[in-house]
Amino acid sequence: MKSVRILLPEGCRIKTQEAFEVNCEFYRESVFGSEFWKKTICRLQEKYVFVVTKTCAIDFVPGALNRFINVAEATSCTMLYADYRVQRGEHVACVSTIDYQLGSVRDDFDFGSVLLFDVEALQRTVRGMSATYSAAALYDVRLRLSLEKLPLRINEFLYTEITIETQSDNHFAYVDPKNRASQIEMENAFTLFLKQYGAYLQPDFKQIDLSAGDFCTEATVLIPVRNREQTIEDAIRSVLKQKTTFPFNLIVVDNHSTDATSAIVARCAEQDDRVKHLMPERTDLGIGGCWHYGVNHADCGRFVVQLDSDDVYADEFTLQKVVDTFRREQCAMVIGSYTITDFEMNPIPPGLIDHREWTEENGRNNALRINGLGAPRAFFTPVLRSLGVPNTSYGEDYALGLQISRCYKIGRIFDSIYLCRRWHDNTDASLSVEKSNANNSYKDKLRSIELLARKQQNLKK
Repeated sequence: MKSVRILLPEGCRIKTQEAFEVNCEFYRESVFGSEFWKKTICRLQEKYVFVVTKTCAIDFVPGALNRFINVAEATSCTMLYADYRVQRGEHVACVSTIDYQLGSVRDDFDFGSVLLFDVEALQRTVRGMSATYSAAALYDVRLRLSLEKLPLRINEFLYTEITIETQSDNHFAYVDPKNRASQIEMENAFTLFLKQYGAYLQPDFKQIDLSAGDFCTEATVLIPVRNREQTIEDAIRSVLKQKTTFPFNLIVVDNHSTDATSAIVARCAEQDDRVKHLMPERTDLGIGGCWHYGVNHADCGRFVVQLDSDDVYADEFTLQKVVDTFRREQCAMVIGSYTITDFEMNPIPPGLIDHREWTEENGRNNALRINGLGAPRAFFTPVLRSLGVPNTSYGEDYALGLQISRCYKIGRIFDSIYLCRRWHDNTDASLSVEKSNANNSYKDKLRSIELLARKQQNLKK
């Protein structure tokens, strides 16, 4: 007869119906700390163990544990997770997780609260844990397990989380100063994973000649836009008021707007010949496709600087600071810092997003762990033209940052030079589960590609 052990945090409750023995054991240590894994896991005798990672009530559907175990036995997979439901009061929501892939290495990957482990593989992994963690132990364990076999998702709703803990938005957790100690742990665990996988990059960068190429102007601000009649003129005016020691222009790639956007851009172009109003012939371009179109236009300058159509530069010296950083650091890409604001440009929480977790020594490696690199982004045009820009409307900037950091140095500006508006027409807060999953899957795929590319690059050395 089967028997299985479930490890639960104190305060957790479970409800299950199985035709075999289920042994529940409560733990006091944090599942995110090393002590839990080294103290509890190494003495297990069962073949499989369920670990519940949240303090909540878990209601398994009939036969759920057996389903987990049957899949584990059939696949020899060492770590499994499933789709689930969340109940808050009377409200119940379905949460579809996403399939784990090589690049699912961000530390906020949603597995739900129930994980099944093959005990033998788990014990072997725990014995190899060399660091002492207070926050990154679970992250370390699943990364190193994934070196043997990728975690497997069962895309069935096998349990309901009845929430006890207060849930919080951790979208910007990796840049919140109060989380710095735990983020350093995560970075250390991830760096160890990269070294074991063979994709770790030393801080050695390809040299770049910033004088290469002939350009009509030193810098270009590029704004892709579609149907932003409420904000596009603010964006344009914030560019035209820039004070620089070099000539610059503005390319607005109008992606066939159907509101008053085109008329507003055309009027601005008539008033100031630095504004270049372009409309591609193609109608199948995303934001990245518009960037590719603008960057390869004859009017594009030596350095091309991003501005979204509903954002503005923080002051009239932003462009100068960006170009000065290119020259000073001899880099192929510059990334600034931004302040989140409401529509009227009043700062709102979390305020400044400066990505001070970036270091010259390990930034290019840690970039694979987090979901964004910052804004505004700026590029040395010949490098960007050689890479091309993915034709997507999400993650194209992250894809470029990963590609460029593989070979070249990226310069950083940690002062706020950009105001990022949050308003009803652009916020990610109301994304559906399906859209959020699609976005996360795409960035995980970018990381998968990059891990393979970096490993291949290291093998050629």
